[in-house]
Amino acid sequence: MNTSPRSTIERPQRTATNTGSFATVRPHLEITGDLGPRYDEILTPGALEFIAELHERFAGTRHDLLAARLQTRVDAANGRDPRFLSETAHVRRDPNWTVAGAGPGLEDRRVEITGPTDRKMAINALNSGAKVWLADQEDATSPTWANVIEGQITLFDAVRGQLSFTSPEGKKYTVTAEKTPTIVMRPRGWHLVEKNLTFVDRANRRMAASGSLVDFGLYIFHNARTLMDTGSGPYFYLPKLESHREARLWNDIFSHAEDHLNIGHGTIRATVLIETIQAAFEMEEILYELRDHCAGLNAGRWDYIFSIIKTFRARGRRFVFPDRKQITMTVPFMRAYTELLVSTCHRRGAYAIGGMSAFIPNRRDPAVTAQALEQVSEDKRREATDGFDGTWVAHPDLIPTAQAEFDQVLGDRPNQLERTRDEVVVTAAQLLDVSSIGGEITEAGVRGNVIIALRYIESWLRGVGAAAIDNLMEDAATAEISRSQIWQWIHDNSVTAEGRRIDRPWVEELVAEVFAGLERTPGDRFDDALEVFRTAALEPEFPTFLTVGAYARFL
Repeated sequence: MNTSPRSTIERPQRTATNTGSFATVRPHLEITGDLGPRYDEILTPGALEFIAELHERFAGTRHDLLAARLQTRVDAANGRDPRFLSETAHVRRDPNWTVAGAGPGLEDRRVEITGPTDRKMAINALNSGAKVWLADQEDATSPTWANVIEGQITLFDAVRGQLSFTSPEGKKYTVTAEKTPTIVMRPRGWHLVEKNLTFVDRANRRMAASGSLVDFGLYIFHNARTLMDTGSGPYFYLPKLESHREARLWNDIFSHAEDHLNIGHGTIRATVLIETIQAAFEMEEILYELRDHCAGLNAGRWDYIFSIIKTFRARGRRFVFPDRKQITMTVPFMRAYTELLVSTCHRRGAYAIGGMSAFIPNRRDPAVTAQALEQVSEDKRREATDGFDGTWVAHPDLIPTAQAEFDQVLGDRPNQLERTRDEVVVTAAQLLDVSSIGGEITEAGVRGNVIIALRYIESWLRGVGAAAIDNLMEDAATAEISRSQIWQWIHDNSVTAEGRRIDRPWVEELVAEVFAGLERTPGDRFDDALEVFRTAALEPEFPTFLTVGAYARFL
């Protein structure tokens, strides 16, 4: 988009006062990013004031919780395994509480399509026939300033039924579906900032805004009332939570937003992604903290695998994974995780939503498509049979296959909450049973991780957060698995099935070979991607998320 001077958007009024000992200013947000067409419709004075208020009230707690994450990782590195919390055992034992459950339009979630919020992808999702569209401002979106704000413009138009798009070639896209999916928006995780917005607090201290609060605040401020008027509501997926205290923070934010916007307590509905090993031990407590606003939990399989590698990366052979393709949903520790999720949800009246198979069809290759449909069918059959109430797909062509498996189990019912899976008993040891996977590390697996990481990071740096690579849909989570496995194998002195020790010199040779064979185009970002990969996978220090440093330096 073309940009216009920053001054085209009116800033909220800032008032300086004096407390007698020091001067204060009115907390506010300052825009440091360039402004494009229609940005003023999103970055309104009212919206910026609302988000500044969210920061004033909740940014301190966010920082405290991020510090607590660091301590948890230190404890894990020093040999302390996660556990079911004794201090919250009374919550788990109490049979009398349930969650709010489905809001209007969320009663049937058997197939949800996920994808970024650019206009073309949004129209495809709205025309897809899925029950829910996960409008993703997180792992499927590269958080460029344009993607963040233009994604909000897309959502603004979608909510009002006025979304259209004309491609550079002149092809027009419109929403034609008689019934469109219910929108569930996913903001960025707590760890990410928005560097194009600066929060200035009362003491005139300046800090980058929270990506979570920006994404959530802009969407609910502009769209809550319209969503409610059209029979839906402001619904959210909450990513990468690591504790029930983080869920409590979101619940406090929801309650404040409902009061501020006068939309009634409990209007907001959230589905929490259980995609960290820490959250797996606190599923019930997370539901409890969000009980007035919670619709369900989702099994975020790829981030969950990444979380385990990250948490236990230096704990020796017990936690060393084989090739990524051997980490299936049927290995014992993943079965324990999904069984616990379904039984926990249904005991509390929450929907259990399955994860996303990485296989995608290729309309130009019938053999690839046939294999993808077979893999997806098997994956969704397992989920529906296990008791999940719905699932994710990343491509419209997969919806009929996924829905057929859930239709077979659900029939005309919108869910299977009555299946409480009382027979399920999952122990801490089962959740941490990585060693039983078996399998092996192959040279092809090492090479594959290098290729996926480099190609995905390059795509992300160009602003494309969901990338089809070798007939698999890759996003930030799968790239994190790829680079973290490389780091772990090097530091564990792992040996491939072919007898090759995985050390940095050999991986550097492999990286150079892969890099030399990449197909280059004018303006590509492979040089930067190589630098990001080396920092994230080959250095002694392990970055918690590769996207944090890459965002700070390159976007």
